[in-house]
Parts: sequence; structure tokens; C-alpha cells
Amino acid sequence: MSKILTAYFSASGTTAKAASKLAKAAGADLFEIVPEQLYTKADLKWTDKNSRSSVEMNDRNSRPAIKSKVKNMEQYDFVFVGFPIWWYREPSIIDTFMESYDFSGKTVVPFCTSGGSGLGNSTNNIQALAKGAKVIEGKKLSFMTSESSLKKWVDEITK
Repeated sequence: MSKILTAYFSASGTTAKAASKLAKAAGADLFEIVPEQLYTKADLKWTDKNSRSSVEMNDRNSRPAIKSKVKNMEQYDFVFVGFPIWWYREPSIIDTFMESYDFSGKTVVPFCTSGGSGLGNSTNNIQALAKGAKVIEGKKLSFMTSESSLKKWVDEITK
């Protein structure tokens, strides 16, 4: 039987709710990607070009530090990676996460939460960071997405 991890970064709690529901539907372990320096409301103000999130997203080499690591990443066959969409892509902290592990031989599935846009360039970006992994197109989820539809989606991917 395949071992599944759902890893996620959540700035406001929305992605955390979706990730928790997905992990339950998939029978997956759950890992929160927590920044060493937590984001404040001011940091997340996307309309302020000097806010931390704006500065990070404008620098493609930005790699915010993560507080902890996944133990025994090698045990997972499938890794669902969740995040809010920032500037039509994954937040820079997801890039940090992807570069922190060897994903060779794993299937990586991005998922996002967003008020409007979908995954944007995230799948391609994650593929470039997860050398040796099979990265498949994910989905935009809502905390209202039903557990049964999530289970069906997971079953299609992991069969």
C-alpha cells in the first residue's frame, strides 16, 4: 500500500482546512510547513509592494526558512503539497520545501486555495524543483470541498 503525505503552508487558515480534509480522505500523514518567522497581517498585505510577501514573491531566489522538517520523507510514495496562490504561483516557502528533500521516484501533487485563480505556473515550477519526481497537475480546493470528492480524486491518482 502506498504511503501518502499531505504537506501544506497556510497563511490564513484556509489552506489548513482544505489540507486537513484532504489528508483525512487520503488516509495521509499531515505536515504543516511553518515558516521560522511567522507572517503578520502586514507581511501578507499584497497591495503593499514593500510587504514581506510582495518582496519575497518579486525575488524568484527568495527561500524563507522553515521551522521543522518532515521525518522520514523517503517513506512516502505520494506527496500532496498545498498552499495559497500568491501572484499566480506557489509562495516562495513552497520552493524552500521542495528544495529541502529528494523527491526522486515520488509522485507530487500540488493543490491550492485561492479566492479566484487556479494553480497558475505552480505545477511547472514545482516540477523544476522536484528533480526525479513525477509532478501531476493538481487542483484548486476549498475548505468546502467534500471529503467524498477528495477521496475519489486521491483514489484516481494513487491507483
